[in-house]
Amino acid sequence: MHTESVTTPFGRRPVTLALVRRQQAVREIPTSKSVDKWKVFRDASAAMELLGLQSSSLAVLDALLSFYPEKELRGDAQLVVFPSNIQLSLRAHSMPGSTLRRHLGALVDTGLIIRKDSANGKRFARKGADGDVESAFGFDISPLLARAEELALLALEVIATRAEYRKAKEKLTICRRDIRKLITAAIEEGVDGDWQAVEGVYVGLMSGFPRTPSLAEMMETLESMEMLKEEVLNRLETNAKTGNHSTNDDQNERHIQNSNPDSTIVFEPSSEKEQGEKSSKAARPREPLKAFPLSVVLKACPQIPDYGPGGAIGNWRDLMSAAVVIRSMLGVSPSAYQEACEVMGPENAAVAMACIFERANLINSAGGYLRDLTRRAEQLEFSLGPMIMALLKANAGGQLKTG
Repeated sequence: MHTESVTTPFGRRPVTLALVRRQQAVREIPTSKSVDKWKVFRDASAAMELLGLQSSSLAVLDALLSFYPEKELRGDAQLVVFPSNIQLSLRAHSMPGSTLRRHLGALVDTGLIIRKDSANGKRFARKGADGDVESAFGFDISPLLARAEELALLALEVIATRAEYRKAKEKLTICRRDIRKLITAAIEEGVDGDWQAVEGVYVGLMSGFPRTPSLAEMMETLESMEMLKEEVLNRLETNAKTGNHSTNDDQNERHIQNSNPDSTIVFEPSSEKEQGEKSSKAARPREPLKAFPLSVVLKACPQIPDYGPGGAIGNWRDLMSAAVVIRSMLGVSPSAYQEACEVMGPENAAVAMACIFERANLINSAGGYLRDLTRRAEQLEFSLGPMIMALLKANAGGQLKTG
């Protein structure tokens, strides 16, 4: 940022346009405006991360405010405090001089105080004949009054974010516990399915979870865990309805990929014979395909972002654009992809293409496979969940091996 050394009412110091704007805002404070100084301090403390401040900087601000005798900051009052460095250091818990100067600079850079230097650089007040302060040189705390509403909004934003983070953490804890209980119950009761593979997906999701996650990381993992929990519940419900705990090809096709990450069991189309057998049975109603969170899809299909606009995918439109690119690369005809979009919906069709692309080396005919998925989706016999879960497990397994 361009800086220039100019002489201002606040001393001869390098200033920026941002500092000039702040000084102008201070001069425009209505004389009728007032605010509790400790209320503003609490708001600034709550928003310190958004302001880019450290706790030591707030300790210095606390000390500065203690030198202002009144409880309220008023627009018609003299809002310059002028303690010496020794006095300020003592009230800031005996902070060393070099540290004190650094945090004073941080408060100035953040725009919470303004230096008002005298000609000789000293801090003092000049009183008139009536004993009132006519002029003072030191630290102007009027920006706190000027920015009181802004600081209050920042504090509310931080409080809301913390509440959202706490709720997400609680939901994630409960979801993890529920998944563990469901897997344990399924294994103990002998429910058909590769539950070790399900647990592998669970472990893979948690292996990359940071010790101190951000809100975005927390929400992404929560979405993945909720999707895994739903898949587990769907399989338990399917077993409960059929009352059949034996292993057969039709059930395996709907299970999460087995413990071998290279297995193609969930990616191979059904044969014509199997299709004929299924068509002869009464179709069992199922819920339509649901859209999975984009973050989960990208975690399951890490290759697809390279084919998005600009080599990245930031939204569903980018994913659908990438799907058109890989459709051509895989030799899938426009009609096959169009039919998939009409039956599955454009978002789900793009997800299906991304999953196919991720395991293209295991599929002989991408176009034929997509048409098979489309037919099964039309008969409500296909879910994207097993494909995504299988890819999540395979990718997690690869990360654990290489890590």
